Amino acid sequence: MRIALIADAYPPRRTSGAVQLKDLAREFVSQGHEVTVLVPSVARSTPWEIDTVEGVQVLSVAAATTKDVGYLRRTIAEALLPFKMLRGLRNSPLGGVQWQAAIWYSPSIFLGILVGALRRSTRCRSYLILRDIFPEWAVDMGLLRKGLAYRFFKGIEWIQYAVADVIGVQSPSNLDYLARWAKKPGRRLEVLHNWLAAAPNVGCSVCVEKTPLAGRTVLVYAGNMGVAQGMDILLDLAARLKVRDDVGFLFVGRGSEVSRLRAQAESRALDNVIFFDEIEPAEMPGLLGQCHIGVVALDPRHRTHNVPGKFVAYMQAGLPVLARINAGNDLAALIGKEHVGYAYVGESPDSLQMLAEELCNNRALRNEMSLNALRLAQSAFSVSAAVKQITKALSES
Repeated sequence: MRIALIADAYPPRRTSGAVQLKDLAREFVSQGHEVTVLVPSVARSTPWEIDTVEGVQVLSVAAATTKDVGYLRRTIAEALLPFKMLRGLRNSPLGGVQWQAAIWYSPSIFLGILVGALRRSTRCRSYLILRDIFPEWAVDMGLLRKGLAYRFFKGIEWIQYAVADVIGVQSPSNLDYLARWAKKPGRRLEVLHNWLAAAPNVGCSVCVEKTPLAGRTVLVYAGNMGVAQGMDILLDLAARLKVRDDVGFLFVGRGSEVSRLRAQAESRALDNVIFFDEIEPAEMPGLLGQCHIGVVALDPRHRTHNVPGKFVAYMQAGLPVLARINAGNDLAALIGKEHVGYAYVGESPDSLQMLAEELCNNRALRNEMSLNALRLAQSAFSVSAAVKQITKALSES
């Protein structure tokens, strides 16, 4: 197939979504497909540029930044994004390509406008990789009220659903949210698990042995630190375990809450907590190889469900997981069924502390969970399986 793979982030950006799209694109190529990634670039001085990276053609289009900016500025930039990407595509040598499939990754919800244009011009099939139920989660977090802005975002959300032939959600509970959409003939709704390609340990710029956490059992949180994660309880947990000189917390990543969390840790004199800035994706195996327990955090106010990319990275590294998540999240059942860690729903640091200490104190338990995690990564979260599932769904829908 000739595939247009559309996203708002791709390496050299370091987000988990960018890494996932790179792995997906390379696997499509390895399975015999022609892939062009369409992605915005804030560093682009020309309207567009075409590169070939590891066998994948990448068309980057000049666009305004949508990351780490205020909500209003981000909304305007994202609303303009599909039009800028479409203009860049049409002005490039690829403007006349007849795509057989358009596959796009959400967030952002606005990219459905671009996919709709491609479908009209090339009659291609379309697959939406839905990783984020927005604007619902923003309402859950109290970031958005059900007013005019909410109705605007809902309209954009349903545009992206309307132009999809297939939607792959990341959790079984999300199927109910789209049950009405799936009733229309010719549509297909399925669970598409997150994926991550195997990567070698090439080392890491973060060296735990050169920090005060050297020699300790390290709980690592690697990824975005924003409002949706609800990470204050992790600092509460660190404060409760401060008396233990054999346990430490390592936070690595970026996000809107990083500065505040750093300041809180410093004001509370949490000498068992260390923060590092975001690292290159290639360094992640080297980082996780120095740690013992992977931490997942989702604000309990969430009503939607997801399996964060960091969870997949922990599984691939063989790390048992300590997850604080929202009620009813399918991730809790997955963790329990596969015996790869502990999931906690609630607001009690005491209860979270009990689970954390059980993992820290029991090396044999961690070893058992580590083997289970490695098996789960290979069976359920491989990029090869994801590509085969997507191509099968597009051919059958």
